[in-house]
Amino acid sequence: MSGLADAGYRDICLVIGNEHMFIRQHYDSQELRRVKVEYAIQSVPRGTADAVLAAQQFAGKDEFLVMNSDNYYPVEVLGRLRGFDGPGTILFDAGGLVRNSNISCERLASYAYAETRHGYLYDLHEKPESEMSRPPSALISMNLWRFSPEIFQHCRRIEQSVRGEYELPHAVARAPQHGMRIRVETSDDGVLDLSQRADVPAVAARLRGLEVKL
Repeated sequence: MSGLADAGYRDICLVIGNEHMFIRQHYDSQELRRVKVEYAIQSVPRGTADAVLAAQQFAGKDEFLVMNSDNYYPVEVLGRLRGFDGPGTILFDAGGLVRNSNISCERLASYAYAETRHGYLYDLHEKPESEMSRPPSALISMNLWRFSPEIFQHCRRIEQSVRGEYELPHAVARAPQHGMRIRVETSDDGVLDLSQRADVPAVAARLRGLEVKL
């Protein structure tokens, strides 16, 4: 959130579960000078598309940014998305992720990769089965999106995945096929991934000395 504030964002919505009141209590107890924090409740953990739907009232008619809470994105990338004139995403070069983050070559297979045409998203492939199934030049999605309210209809119209969840990448993949234009820019910066407990030491080392100002 400090990075978002550095990039010029002011209104933040945290999507939390019913059992996560300690998150609300923590931020409500802070003296927030640069950001305003609101909360949306995802009553049942039914996937990332369902989490986006939980924030629909917060978004209203405005465009909004969606990001993973367990990733740390470069401030420069967040600022670029803020400057877009419509829906879009920043996709990441695989080599840049390996060089500039805590993500190994083997781990790249766990991320979705994108197909683009003429500077816009054409398709999104969620979690390829192996590293070999991803094209060498593929651009990696780290689930960082600027959406218009149009995305909500696509979140509602997807089917459950094999995991029994409503997955945001499936909604995003559906959107261009039904007329939603999602602009694409690329970055060779790194994204720190804190999705596993084993990531804590590496991410902590990378963030050491970073001043947090909310």
